[in-house]
Amino acid sequence: MSEPTPYSSEPAASPADYPGKTLGIVALVLAFLFTLLGLILGIVANNQSKAAGYANPFAKWAIILSIIFLVLGLIIGIGVALTSAALFTTTGF
Repeated sequence: MSEPTPYSSEPAASPADYPGKTLGIVALVLAFLFTLLGLILGIVANNQSKAAGYANPFAKWAIILSIIFLVLGLIIGIGVALTSAALFTTTGF
């Protein structure tokens, strides 16, 4: 009589991954490093998840943070440009 082995059952199925989840995480990381690329990838990931019927919080946060960082970067860039122009006209360079 053979005894059943304790590992004879099928392996457990891995949890299903919805489309765009990994891309949403990548977009969230890139939102801090390369804001424009993070914004584009976040939009793509959000559209992929929407088409499959899933919500993608990573992609939504990537979009929100990318927009915030882009606006702040533009404001800071304009401020630096105006300050530099005023400094150069004042000093005569």
